[in-house]
Amino acid sequence: MTKVLVLYYSAYGHMEILADAIAEGARRAGADAVVKRVPETAPEDVAKAAHFKLDQKAPVATVEELGDYDAIIVGSPTRFGRIASQMAAFWDRTGPLWYQGALRGKIGAAFTSAATQHGGQETTLFSMITNLLHHGMVVCGLPYSFQGQMRIDEVTGGSPYGASTVSGMKGERLPSENELEGARHQGETVARLAGRLSA
Repeated sequence: MTKVLVLYYSAYGHMEILADAIAEGARRAGADAVVKRVPETAPEDVAKAAHFKLDQKAPVATVEELGDYDAIIVGSPTRFGRIASQMAAFWDRTGPLWYQGALRGKIGAAFTSAATQHGGQETTLFSMITNLLHHGMVVCGLPYSFQGQMRIDEVTGGSPYGASTVSGMKGERLPSENELEGARHQGETVARLAGRLSA
């Protein structure tokens, strides 16, 4: 069975919701999808003062386990148009995996969230995709077979580079059904591709 890791960082829960939808899509394709998160690097008192969502159910991943999966789908909110420092710190520790070529030929993908429609979603996706490419992974975006990314009748995330959501300036907007379906579609697409490559 194809093994898919959905690896995310979420300060306020938006990325957590998308991660679960991506895993749901991967399971639709018959994959064994696991959702894990990267460690929080902010001190606990700072995280509490900022009202971070600290009770997330996903276990914390280790760098060493990444090689155990056929596909890794990485999610981080945008921080000034780039990857969050918590996710960056996790990938900065993957040097030994890079040296061993442990992720070469595996499928990789990315998803994100931003406060606004033009708040850096695509540049954040590329900042994650860059890590995957350096590891020799085969990158999968969110193909236009998910036509929901072309909607203009509502505010929506999603682009050819990956699933995304618009959270609002105060985090008040949760992922819409269209955005969740985009996440499921990406998870399913990644799982199917990984299954073909590992067959």
